[in-house]
Amino acid sequence: MRLSVWVMMCALCAAAMPAQAQDSAQALRQDIQTLRRTLESMEQRLQALEQTEAGAPATSIPSPPPAVVATAPTSTLARAAQVPGTGQAILPPRDSVGDPSTAASRPDSAAGPTDPELKGFFAIPNTDTMIRIGGYAKLDAIVDARASGDEDQFITSTIPVGSDHRDMRNFNLHAKQTRFSFEARRPTTRGNLRFYLENDFFGSSDGYEFRLRHAYGQLGNTYAGYGYSSFMDADSLPDTLDFAGPGGAGYLLVAGIHHSFAMGKGNTLTIAAEDPDSELAGTTDDARAESRLPDVTLTARMERDWGHLQVGAVARSIGYDGIDRDERKLGGGVQLSGSASVGEQDLLLFGVLGGKGLSRYTADLTGSGLDAAIALDGRLRMLSLAGGFVGYTHYWSPMWRSNLVLGQLTLGRDDALAADAFRQSRYGVLNLIWSPAPSWTMGMELLYGQLEQQDGERADTMRLQGSLQYNFIK
Repeated sequence: MRLSVWVMMCALCAAAMPAQAQDSAQALRQDIQTLRRTLESMEQRLQALEQTEAGAPATSIPSPPPAVVATAPTSTLARAAQVPGTGQAILPPRDSVGDPSTAASRPDSAAGPTDPELKGFFAIPNTDTMIRIGGYAKLDAIVDARASGDEDQFITSTIPVGSDHRDMRNFNLHAKQTRFSFEARRPTTRGNLRFYLENDFFGSSDGYEFRLRHAYGQLGNTYAGYGYSSFMDADSLPDTLDFAGPGGAGYLLVAGIHHSFAMGKGNTLTIAAEDPDSELAGTTDDARAESRLPDVTLTARMERDWGHLQVGAVARSIGYDGIDRDERKLGGGVQLSGSASVGEQDLLLFGVLGGKGLSRYTADLTGSGLDAAIALDGRLRMLSLAGGFVGYTHYWSPMWRSNLVLGQLTLGRDDALAADAFRQSRYGVLNLIWSPAPSWTMGMELLYGQLEQQDGERADTMRLQGSLQYNFIK
């Protein structure tokens, strides 16, 4: 190495000689002194490196030149572009105002169809962890032709029937769907790690109470925390300005743990245990709902570049404890859902479900107490339910799109239920959405809803909704 250094220096001197021929002898001596000092510095660095390799104490090494330091940001940018701790997205990209797919748990923490590039992540210095702060601000302007029940969301099961103020018109302006999220990803020796936290402001009906939507961690294919039930399919939910969506869709936020098994070629099998809650009609202080076992869910999923299919089944132990009598029964149901590209620009979304004791897992009836009913004789009557929806998205251009969504949910008739209890709901949406920039979306939407009670009484309403949304990261 020393010989190569001397050869290099001699070559530099030889190259400098013609250029300095016209200079004075004093200038030449200065150049030689400069070259000598440079050579001495290089010899010192060489000695220090040789001592380090031999295991001897090394002398202080001068700081590397600025050119070496300047390479660090390039490495950081390369890591940020790849977002470590992420599997490859399979589903075709799509747009969604509510964007439920981003929060969904996926095998190997893969990217979703509404966020395939995972933009906005940045590295925590000196770690492999990437973090992202996301969400959006959304303003909704709502006009109801008749009373709709819920003024902020279009939930067909809340439409008032037979009310004295049923024909009352209403205008509402709110920003409760505004959302904040925090996400962290990193690779580990046990698989990819993802942490996700999300909140919105639907915590109260008369204010802007901060509400938890998701708080979970996922290591490899094992998920634990609070978020979407593994029974539901977030990728099949249609693109609506309305926050609630079709009442016949499977939808539930719940605490649970689940594990996915990769079956190859985009196929997975997921088993889950989730927090149970027997939602019963007819409970009293003497007869209280009882949940002894967790809800168990088994889901099979197939993903391809054209879309996906998912089949889910849930088994539940539903019961009550009374003074003179207690009873438990097995309930549950199944759901088939999916998405499919139609041509190059259109998308079909759908979901159908059915079972007994399944009301808690539907968008319209979760929390309504209609999984089962306690009859007058004390018998527990499981309530049958069936429903579904279909949505079609058409892109008029890269900036303009429309969605047509139809849905229905039907609960079986049962004399153990009150006359004004839910029987059937219908849901319809037609919208036009404009996205002139990835972070800016606005649109108009016409909604129709109808509710039928157990006694056959009906009511319907129409809503016109306009929305303006700004995404933090997109």
